[in-house]
Amino acid sequence: MVDETKLRTYFPNTTVYKDQRLMTTFKEAAIPAFLRDWILKKKAGVDGKINDTDSLRQYVKTIIPQKEDKLTLTDEARSYGESRKFLARIDIRFNIASNSLSFAISDLDIQHSDTLIEEYVWNRIKNDVINTSGGWGLIQLGYLPPSKGENPKGKITLVKFKNFCPYTVNLDVYREARSHFTIEEWVDILLGAIDYNPDGYDDFVEKHTVLTRLLPFIEPRLNLIELAPKGTGKSYLFGTIGKYGWLVSGGSLTRAKLFYDIQKKQDGLVKNNDFVAMDEIQSIHFPDPSEMQGALKAYMEAGEATFGDQHVVGSAGIILLGNIPQNDMNVSANMFRSLPTVFQESALLDRFHGFIQGYQIPRMSERLKVNGWALNTEYFSEIMHLMRSQSECILYRSVIEELIEYPSNADTRDTQAILRICTAYLKLFFPHVTKADQINIEEFKRLCFYPAIEMRRIIRNQLQIIDPEEFRGKNLAAYSIKSKYDN
Repeated sequence: MVDETKLRTYFPNTTVYKDQRLMTTFKEAAIPAFLRDWILKKKAGVDGKINDTDSLRQYVKTIIPQKEDKLTLTDEARSYGESRKFLARIDIRFNIASNSLSFAISDLDIQHSDTLIEEYVWNRIKNDVINTSGGWGLIQLGYLPPSKGENPKGKITLVKFKNFCPYTVNLDVYREARSHFTIEEWVDILLGAIDYNPDGYDDFVEKHTVLTRLLPFIEPRLNLIELAPKGTGKSYLFGTIGKYGWLVSGGSLTRAKLFYDIQKKQDGLVKNNDFVAMDEIQSIHFPDPSEMQGALKAYMEAGEATFGDQHVVGSAGIILLGNIPQNDMNVSANMFRSLPTVFQESALLDRFHGFIQGYQIPRMSERLKVNGWALNTEYFSEIMHLMRSQSECILYRSVIEELIEYPSNADTRDTQAILRICTAYLKLFFPHVTKADQINIEEFKRLCFYPAIEMRRIIRNQLQIIDPEEFRGKNLAAYSIKSKYDN
């Protein structure tokens, strides 16, 4: 059980009271967790609770418009000079040919071709835009009518934009706060941050496996596969916890949408997101499997690929999420046989760093939902995103390199996978550890090292089953903790 007094002592401005009664209301309204916690923080009383639910519902309806509200908002802008303020994700683009700035708000079906950001407005808001949280902010629209001069067509304009993050996110403060908690306390705090009740789990393995899903949030270009029974919360976590990832659920996925659209000269999903999670992977259609396979192999190997004359570089991890029956969860059998043809090639599967054993996660139930004080999901999402920066990766990877040793004949992909997964685990569980001699080595082995090896071992085992000619007998090398730390 989380000591809520201690939690609020060390995170005084970044906790929120997650009332299960209200959480259901937000979920029914399809409001992402990070937006929900912003609203809770803004509307709650000193005790963290919101008693006037009718007022809350009206506020939510006003502040987060739906597609059907587009006409109302644009009419307000046209009739009164500006619309009401609302929360939305905005995409701002600079058009080199016309030397102009435009914006798009996909949730309202507002396209770049319909919009304009005037220069004086841009000069006023650009710092907020540059420092914004995944494109999310408080927005106000205006309208510029057509004229015979430079503006022959009317345009929706951006009048105001304000980054909605209500606090300063400081990694050093976060690190210092983490140092005051035991690992058991910290694991429970992380579960609360992503809306789970730690007391609802039967054992530590279940908790650890749930939190393993966060590794792509915190480490760049970490490619993972999770096959699990239905109802274990895959879609919820990858789709609503953070604002920097993208969840693809069913439908058609093209190379152009994922990487780069040559005709539209438009970046794909891997360029603008921390990860791309393909949910219910069996139901996703790839119009040109061989083209997608080649693009994925190039990108997943080095984080870059070339399409025509366009060189695409990204930091997004590729995540496969699939539902398979509990009885098919057997690491000694072919668990990947139900994957689309694109992923049936061993050379591509070898580029996935690890396998999440989702069958160890219980089906979602009421007892697993948080109810009480917890770390603000929006804040935690920002922390994980900042942990992906180059300087943070170098810091934590150097700790891992100092701790782990392996023989010179170890397979390079195995080694990189294990080191990358360990680095992600270190950031998640021990962010306050910035030097190898600061960590409790037994805790490190239990929460980071052994799980990383097992995640990669499952990929290796599956490769041996799928392509025995190439991978038979090629087991993981003997990875270990350097003797100077493992006494």
